Amino acid sequence: MKVLVTGGAGFIGANFIHWVLKNRDWDIINLDKLTYAGNLESLKSLEDNSRYEFVQGDICDPKLVNDLMSKVDYVVHFAAESHVDRSVLEPGVFIQTNVVGTQVMLQAALENKIKRFHHVSTDEVYGALGLDGGKKFDENTPYDPHSPYSASKASSDHLVRAYGDTFDLEYTITNCSNNYGPYQFPEKMIPLFVANAREDKPLPIYGDGEYIRDYLYVDDHCEAIALVLEKGKSQETYCVGGDSERSINQMAETILKSLEKPESLMTFVKDRPGHDRRYAIDHSKITKELGWKPRVTFDEGIEKTIKWNLDNADWIQNILSGEYQKYYEKQYGERL
Repeated sequence: MKVLVTGGAGFIGANFIHWVLKNRDWDIINLDKLTYAGNLESLKSLEDNSRYEFVQGDICDPKLVNDLMSKVDYVVHFAAESHVDRSVLEPGVFIQTNVVGTQVMLQAALENKIKRFHHVSTDEVYGALGLDGGKKFDENTPYDPHSPYSASKASSDHLVRAYGDTFDLEYTITNCSNNYGPYQFPEKMIPLFVANAREDKPLPIYGDGEYIRDYLYVDDHCEAIALVLEKGKSQETYCVGGDSERSINQMAETILKSLEKPESLMTFVKDRPGHDRRYAIDHSKITKELGWKPRVTFDEGIEKTIKWNLDNADWIQNILSGEYQKYYEKQYGERL
């Protein structure tokens, strides 16, 4: 089985490639543009693996995408601009990559008769839940995106389904909750908080900090994707959640306690526009149909993640130098 993975130098994509090469006998071609969030250091240990091949390129390049799809049976499409804050600053980039790029991928999958196109999406397409109830998103929740990022992902989800309905493309979609684990780019909350806390720098917390997300350990997500690709029903969507709801304040407190740092580092900054209050995923469908459920508890996963970030300070530092610092100043400089 040969699989084209897009965005495999990013956080979830890199973890997926590691997971597959360890747990399956698939061959992987990794297509990644290597934008600011793509990091080949995350895959350095795989350079001599005969089942792995890296290709640098853009999912918006039809010729390249077609050439690669002619060599594979399946596609797992991670490649996307994914940081909500950046989508507020530069919405057009998100439309180009997440919408136009996905359409290029779908057309190539159709022309090359790909056996299954798996599209990795997010719970953010569903909008927001209230803080005062136990309601959760599931596969039947209406779409209600509130940021340029979530709107671009909602658009790509609709395109995938349209190709299935119109052209009988074999596809599956997963909508996941917030992933965490090794190799996560340090603009995201958990590695950012760990890096700042380690150096006694402020942990920037939006608004009142009572924004709740459901956290999913990345290896559990990788297993879910593999199961859906292998056994999921064609033209179906599966919601993948971690059963671990936490607020920003709770995450900050957990990280500070683990690093034995004072809670005075928690620094409340001006809220971002369109900030959804709560996300939560009901994963009953994938549990019932495929037997998947999260294996890693939050307490176990967050400690593993904190340790990885502390043990891989060089990996983090290589990213934190240069262009990311310019973004960090632009995003938080006036708020701190």
